[in-house]
Amino acid sequence: MAHEFNFSREFNFDGLVGPTHNYAGLSFGNLASAGNALMVSNPREGALQGIAKMRRLMNLGMKQGFLPPHERPHIPTLKRLGFSGSDAEIVAKAAKDAPGLLRNCSAASAMWTANAATVSPSSDTADGRVHFTPANLTAMFHRAIEPVVTGRCLAAIFADEDHFAHHRHLPGGNQFGDEGAANHNRFCDDYGDHGVELFVYGQQFFGGDQAPKKFPARHTREASEAVARLHGLNMNRTAFVQQNPAAIDAGAFHNDVVAVSNRNVFFYHELAFADPQALQAQLRTLAPEIDFQFVEVATDDLSLADAVTSYLFNSQLISIPGRDGMSLILPLEVEETPAAKAVVDALVSGNSPIDEAIYMDVRQSMRNGGGPACLRLRVVLDDAQEQAIKAKAIVDEALLQRLEAWVRTHYRDRLSPEDMADPALLMECRTALDELTQIMAIGAVYDFQR
Repeated sequence: MAHEFNFSREFNFDGLVGPTHNYAGLSFGNLASAGNALMVSNPREGALQGIAKMRRLMNLGMKQGFLPPHERPHIPTLKRLGFSGSDAEIVAKAAKDAPGLLRNCSAASAMWTANAATVSPSSDTADGRVHFTPANLTAMFHRAIEPVVTGRCLAAIFADEDHFAHHRHLPGGNQFGDEGAANHNRFCDDYGDHGVELFVYGQQFFGGDQAPKKFPARHTREASEAVARLHGLNMNRTAFVQQNPAAIDAGAFHNDVVAVSNRNVFFYHELAFADPQALQAQLRTLAPEIDFQFVEVATDDLSLADAVTSYLFNSQLISIPGRDGMSLILPLEVEETPAAKAVVDALVSGNSPIDEAIYMDVRQSMRNGGGPACLRLRVVLDDAQEQAIKAKAIVDEALLQRLEAWVRTHYRDRLSPEDMADPALLMECRTALDELTQIMAIGAVYDFQR
């Protein structure tokens, strides 16, 4: 229902790293994931790093929330694929007969909430509500089992139907591959304005676009157009542009590996888009009132390889309350990559809208190919919408401390590929998640609770 808009802020809903966080190398096209396959992980450290990131953003004055992990290994999927018996027996049989399948069903990849959904704020939609569509993530099996539970979690947190609208994830198939907000940007002067939404796709399935040669184009234009229709967007304020196939082949499996935006600023690599000049012209035509600032990094200054290795563009570009300029939340890997560090130093010391760099340790996530931007879903909310959230999903210091204690109680500090076969891991995960749903007051969102 339409309503009067009041002051709006951008919230970051980070994915809480799950108890089965591990390095299985499941994501074809994600170079970090492949390069670190079968290493020993530290789920406890990963979750605590994520909580530390949330605390840092909160202390900077940002609105910060979180989404819960998923149940893993996912027994309902293993049952659908023919395994039977008790849950412990199913894990044991899968470990013996199909260890690769068990690794897929044990992935903690829901932590990367940039892929959880596409979100349109109420100021952009026809009915004046915030719209959510969970991504179907059909390109990768281990992620394609996420959207049902993701949808339940979003509906439990954003439960007030006067303010929030929830859609089912798109039907499967290559034609409608949807990777969520990792391929979505929004431009505005102020967050509560009627903005311009930019959907980035890897390939137009029915259109004959040039496709990448080495790695798959996971996201289609057809999927983005369907989400835009579902959300009731004004097509005169909506853009659909193709990611450069060369960027995908270089390891930019999602557009947020080579581009990030905030309000009127777009920070991206020269080779991020198939036609960056046409993109700039289109955005200016769609919204002549917005003073677009395009911060393009030339290939001569930063190769695609260094962009992907450092995850410079998989940073969070944010407007900190009380500051005029914009800040980049960067992984430590940028500081350790000389060419990327030089780009950042030139930005913050020059005449750029980006004038602050803040480095954070998210190495447990980075080793699987997920930087600061992968770990967060942006949701613009006005005051009334924030008040409509009754779940304990927006953090304060007391809640962060409670989450830290929860992690230290339930998470292992070492997880090897062989540990996926341990049936105790499943029970540890379920015990932890059962307690977390009570902490969050979101009810029974997991299959084992229903």
